[in-house]
Amino acid sequence: MKLIIQIPCLNEAETLAIALTDLPRKVAGFDSVEWLVIDDGSSDDTAEVARRHGVDHVIRHHVNRGLAEAFMTGIDACVQLGADVIVNTDADNQYCGGDIPTLTAPVLAGEAEIVIGARPISEIEHFSWIKKILQRLGSWAVRMASGTQVADAPSGFRAISREAAIRLHVFSSYTYTLETIIQAGQSNMRVISVPVRTNGDLRPSRLVKSISNYVKRSLMTILRMFVVYRPLAFFAWVASMFLAIGFIAGLRFLFYYMSGSGSGHIQSVILSALCIIVGLLFAMMGLIGDLIATNRKLLERIDIKLQRIERQQKLTGTTEGGRDTIPALQAGRASSA
Repeated sequence: MKLIIQIPCLNEAETLAIALTDLPRKVAGFDSVEWLVIDDGSSDDTAEVARRHGVDHVIRHHVNRGLAEAFMTGIDACVQLGADVIVNTDADNQYCGGDIPTLTAPVLAGEAEIVIGARPISEIEHFSWIKKILQRLGSWAVRMASGTQVADAPSGFRAISREAAIRLHVFSSYTYTLETIIQAGQSNMRVISVPVRTNGDLRPSRLVKSISNYVKRSLMTILRMFVVYRPLAFFAWVASMFLAIGFIAGLRFLFYYMSGSGSGHIQSVILSALCIIVGLLFAMMGLIGDLIATNRKLLERIDIKLQRIERQQKLTGTTEGGRDTIPALQAGRASSA
C-alpha cells in the first residue's frame, strides 16, 4: 500500500519547510509514504525548498492556474504514481501532520472513500466570529447540497482513496473543497468527517481575501454543482415557479372575465402567457441538461475504466510497441521540474 501526501503551493517558500517537517514518513497500514508538491506558478523558491527537504515528487505549473487546478494536478499525478490513498494538506502548516493516521484509517478500513478533517472551528483563535459563523453556515449548505454529513466542508485536510480520486473532476479554478464534496455526495461516494487538530497561524489566508467575495464564490459553486449534477431537479424547480405564476395570472383573468370585467385585465393574460412560456423553456433546459449529465456519467465511467486498464498494465509490466508503458503526467496540465 502506497500513501502519497500532496501539497498545493503558491509562493510558500517561508512556510513549506515547517509544514514538511510536520509530515510523517511512516504511517500505519502503508508500506511506503511519499510526498508530492505542486508548485502553482510560484515566483519564489518554493520548488527548491521542496527538493532540499526531501520531497519525492515536485510538479510545476509555469503560470498560476489556481488552487483547484493545482489540487487536480496533484490528484492526477498521485494516481499515475500508483498511490492507493492520497492525503491533501496545506503548505501553511495549518493542519497537524500527526493526524494523518486518523485521517487515513477509515479509508484503509473500507469505511469511507473520502475523509474530511474537521477542524475545531470554535477554538481557532485567528478566526473572527463572522468567519466562524460563515464556516458553519457554509458546511450546512454543502451538507444539504451533497447529502453528506461533513462537519467542516472548507477543510483542505482530506484523505482520498484511489477509486475516489479517479472519479473526481473539478470544474472551478478557485477552490476544490466544496465542489469535491458535493460531487462525491451526488456520485454516491462514502464521505465522512473525523476531528483533527490545527497548528498556529503562520500567515493570513490567501483564498479568503474578503468575506463577501468568498461567500459569493461559494454560493456560485454550490449552485453550479446543482446545475451540473441535478439539472432536471434544478430547472424543474425554477420552471414550476414560473408556471405557477402563469397559472395564477391566468386564473385571475378568467375570474374577472367570468364576472364581466375581463377587458380591463388583459395584462394578466400577457403575464400568464409570458410566465408559462418561460416555465416551459426552463423545463426543456432541464431535460437537455439531464441528457448531458447522463452523457457525462458515461464518459466518467469510460475514463475510470481506462485508468484501471493503465494501472493493470503497469502492475503486470505490459509493454506497448516493445517498450515499457510508463505513466506520464497529464499533458498540458503539469510539467516536472
